[in-house]
Amino acid sequence: AKKAPEGTVSRAPAGKSIEQRPKEVDTRETFGHWEMDSVESCQGVSNTLLVLTERKTRKEIIIPLRDKTSASVVPALDTLEKKVGSKVFPLIFQSITCDNGCEFADAAGIERSITGRGPRTEVYYCHPYRPSERGSNENQNGLIRRHLPKGTDLSQVSPREVKQVEEWLNNYPRKMFGFLCSEQLFRAEIAALLPS
Repeated sequence: AKKAPEGTVSRAPAGKSIEQRPKEVDTRETFGHWEMDSVESCQGVSNTLLVLTERKTRKEIIIPLRDKTSASVVPALDTLEKKVGSKVFPLIFQSITCDNGCEFADAAGIERSITGRGPRTEVYYCHPYRPSERGSNENQNGLIRRHLPKGTDLSQVSPREVKQVEEWLNNYPRKMFGFLCSEQLFRAEIAALLPS
């Protein structure tokens, strides 16, 4: 296990531990379980990217934020819920696994639906210093960095450019999927979930 960096304080997770997450999520055979993280800007710039990766299909959602706070993360998820639809959101986002970053500290805000009627998702928190527990996210972040290298001033990156990176990630053929892309797999899962 990795040791904590010197001078850091380990804190309890803001909500349920990854140990409480259903075991079926580990297998990646069930659709609708996501990993969430932040991609940071260059030093001195507060802008960040909120990134969500669906574990089965590797579908990526990238949302530019003005800062790395729960006051930005929760409204971003509220907007995503409005876009997807409150009835459908809990089916597509059954769970979200994230680290203990301060931006994810509002577990109740992440989980609650904008409708006020029940939760929209379940959030689980990784063990400290264990990025491997969000392996899909970490791999996708590496791919994002091909286009937006460390040290990039994210305040200067337009929403259109962010969308282009997201589309590139979701549409390139992946060997592990028999050279299908995440977007194809995600759409097939949505079609099966929501037959017209």
